[in-house]
Amino acid sequence: MKRIVLLACLAIMPLVVQAGEYFRWVDKAGKINYGDILPPGATGVERIRISSATAQYDDLPYETRRAQQNFPVALYVADSCGETCDEARSLLNKRGIPYSEKSLRTKQDFDAFKQLSGLGGVVPVLAVGKNFLKGFLAEQWNSELDIAGYPKNSSYRPRPVPPAPPAAPPAGESQSTPAEPAAQ
Repeated sequence: MKRIVLLACLAIMPLVVQAGEYFRWVDKAGKINYGDILPPGATGVERIRISSATAQYDDLPYETRRAQQNFPVALYVADSCGETCDEARSLLNKRGIPYSEKSLRTKQDFDAFKQLSGLGGVVPVLAVGKNFLKGFLAEQWNSELDIAGYPKNSSYRPRPVPPAPPAAPPAGESQSTPAEPAAQ
């Protein structure tokens, strides 16, 4: 019986993800149920939110999605990074690695990054899961991505080029609010 319920849940999961709303409730018999349609008399209803971030890369191969789930990739950059950061982005894009880009612009950004990673102010930094790789070394980055299970070559459409970051304030002026990292 448990197998049938599990198989039924797995069969309706793709439909639920498309629906966008998913609920957990307790029926009259006291059993916990999941679905996208609430029956009359349901109690203890909880709305389950499905992240849109997971849907962003639905077209990725299974191998890539699994690696992304277990070892998410983040690229930490700064305005002064220039060509080195471009090479880092290029490596990730050629391999088809889904990643988020975090721009370190203010002292608060760098302090938070240092506390998270334990690294100083050298960029770019690649985070693969909980591992941080300081500076751009293609061989080292490729090795870490291989270990995490990412494919060596892109097998899906190229990632769009992110918009250029806003210009830094002129020298002597400080930013009053920390900039939010650009999410990819």
